[in-house]
Amino acid sequence: MKQIEVNPVTRIEGHAKITVQMDDDGNVSDAHFHVMEIRGFEKFLEGAAVEEAPRITPRICGICQTAHHLSSAKATDAVFGLEPPETAKKLRELMLMGQYIHSHSLHFYFLGAPDLVMGPDSDPAERNVVGIIKKDPELAKMAIKTRAVGQRITAAVGGKPIHPVTAVPGGQSKALSAEERDELLKDARNAVELIENGLKIAKPLFEEYSDAVESLGPVKTYFGGLTDSGKLSFYDGSMKIVDKDGSAVHEFEAADYLDYIEEKVQPWSYLKFPYLKQVGFPDGNYRVGPLARLNIVDSIPTENASALYDEFKDKYGVAQNPLLYHYARLIELMYAGERAVELLEDQDITGTDIISTINEPLMTRKDAETSDVTMRGVGIIEAPRGSLIHDYQTDGAGIIQKANLIVATGQNNLSMDIGVRETAKAMIHGDEISEGLKNRLEMVIRAYDPCLSCATHMLNGESPLVVDLHDSNGKLFKREII
Repeated sequence: MKQIEVNPVTRIEGHAKITVQMDDDGNVSDAHFHVMEIRGFEKFLEGAAVEEAPRITPRICGICQTAHHLSSAKATDAVFGLEPPETAKKLRELMLMGQYIHSHSLHFYFLGAPDLVMGPDSDPAERNVVGIIKKDPELAKMAIKTRAVGQRITAAVGGKPIHPVTAVPGGQSKALSAEERDELLKDARNAVELIENGLKIAKPLFEEYSDAVESLGPVKTYFGGLTDSGKLSFYDGSMKIVDKDGSAVHEFEAADYLDYIEEKVQPWSYLKFPYLKQVGFPDGNYRVGPLARLNIVDSIPTENASALYDEFKDKYGVAQNPLLYHYARLIELMYAGERAVELLEDQDITGTDIISTINEPLMTRKDAETSDVTMRGVGIIEAPRGSLIHDYQTDGAGIIQKANLIVATGQNNLSMDIGVRETAKAMIHGDEISEGLKNRLEMVIRAYDPCLSCATHMLNGESPLVVDLHDSNGKLFKREII
């Protein structure tokens, strides 16, 4: 038995590896996607005042921070029974558009695109952002300018470009001035133009590498995501699940997610495996994120993104191929730019009615210790990588007793694992594996844009960490279970 290892998987957020097991005939017997890091934010939140959660959870990640901030804020709204004013909702949605513009442009142009612009078999020393800059400096500049617009939106609305702070229980703590609105509107309109120019370069790549689109990471699954009466929606809506043919099978509100989603642990990964409870594991495997969202919605409510969506659906239908996540990401990037323009053109965006307050006082900490009163709130938004769930249970004083976070990357975990295995079985025969073939396994993972810092959490407060100690020759001499 021989094992081939791809370690680390490159151009993703976090740390992971791929292992491929070969039988004596040189054929693949098994393969897995392993996530080796673990973070404990679900435990960190226990004992904290729930109103602090929107400031704690953005520290999970430096890329997905706005998504965690807003999902957490929606959960705290629910804990206190608060409905944010309309202007506050629009400000939160605008902040989320900034996250999308930043995250989608960063991933496609700098993490995903090198495989397509440089080619899957290109020199790995050039198959990266440096190679993009050398080969097409104007494309690189365009990507940087697009990403910068997203960061400026986040900074103006969220208070900071990284780890925003303005979403609070019941709304927003900061209004948007007319001067800020005017500057951001110019930026957003410029972003739409930049995205249009980028699409002219990016779309032909999917035809050029159609073989890779068809062959890498084959898997057929259910799909899930938020939708507002069938329209694409990132901030609000009900959670819709469709089957492999695109037919709706479930639609539910945030507070009811545990009736539909369960999580399973597998021995090769610290990343959990969510699945559809009423179908069972592994048949209840479902995916979230850009491709899933295009598969569950009926329309996109902005002009350019709508035209791109119609073209995509005409060509691919209910798309299953993981590399089409990149294409879907570009369509969503256009939607985020256009939606940012719409929100900034709305006169209500500079309103000052931005927060609802609590009418009834909470218990004191002392009273809460002897009371069985509990409060619970669940918030779901569409993060760039997919549906993001924050679920908090508190005592009567608002102190978090239990927290559950289900992150997009976890919901795509089983599909990444299956995609790696099926790709390896189809492409690897014999003892030798080329650099380009290893990269194709990585391309399956990169298509999902996984954020492993976001996705790895403790299970029941236990940390099943294994520490291997190797000598200078690479020989294992000690293993510690922590």
